[in-house]
Amino acid sequence: MTASFKGLVTALIAFGFFSTHDAIIKALGVSYPVFQIIFFSMLFAFVPISIIVLVDKAVDNFRPHHPWLVLLRSLLAIVAMSCGFYAFTTLPLAEVYALLFAMPLLVTIFSVPLLGETVRMQRWAAVIAGLIGVLVVLRPGVTDLTLGHLAALTAACASAMSSIVVRKIGGEERSAVLILYPMLVSMLAMSMTLPVVYVPIELGDLGLMAMIGFLSVAAQLFTILAYRAAPAAFVAPIQYSQILWATLYGAVFFAETPDIYVAVGSSIIILSGIFVVWRESQENVSKRTPVLKTANPRFDAGPQPRQRD
Repeated sequence: MTASFKGLVTALIAFGFFSTHDAIIKALGVSYPVFQIIFFSMLFAFVPISIIVLVDKAVDNFRPHHPWLVLLRSLLAIVAMSCGFYAFTTLPLAEVYALLFAMPLLVTIFSVPLLGETVRMQRWAAVIAGLIGVLVVLRPGVTDLTLGHLAALTAACASAMSSIVVRKIGGEERSAVLILYPMLVSMLAMSMTLPVVYVPIELGDLGLMAMIGFLSVAAQLFTILAYRAAPAAFVAPIQYSQILWATLYGAVFFAETPDIYVAVGSSIIILSGIFVVWRESQENVSKRTPVLKTANPRFDAGPQPRQRD
């Protein structure tokens, strides 16, 4: 098995896990508040993540070098997760993914003022095309824009800003710091909402919340393995396979069928994102490659493994 093929298979498994994770969130959202789902799923995810980090002999302490930026990333993670989970509970799966897939394009936009990235005409054209795709999905003035649409777009923006923060400090902060601090801050924030929003949990549903947490951990581990096995430019576009899972899960479990506007808009956004990834992989095009380095339209994923600068 070649390294590229191994990376392909591993990435497909990772994003299949993520899509299953999102479908379970949607199913639970009918009966439980978003904050409660986040708290218990992260509680179950915290155990295996902590074990993995603690057995890493390279980690000697968890003191951040940039505490305020780590805190900012943690707050952005809370916003991204809360909005992302809410969007999945209120909108069709494929529609949420279409909006979340704008995240790499937003990273490109934010990288100019915040990272000093040079973006030339071709990437700007791809970004503009992708944003047009977002408008095709949303169809403002034709269909009603809901809180779910706003939540999905907010999740994409917060995830993009989080990626920018990771790109800025990732070379100095340990991955353990970038993973554990957002988890701890998020769990603390969600626990403070429980006295207000808590709904008694049936045992089977608690098992599903545990499954969300374990699928998140498994998906992150498989993503890391994929990036170790194959170049980032090869692995990154595979994230768009989630739209296929979303269409399948939506049709089988939630009686959802994406309309032509979601299909067309998604196609435009995906092609734009793939072009940005491909363009950044070319030599002498991007001095920081922020999308390849960190951009992942997952609001609950840890930082991707750093590539060689």
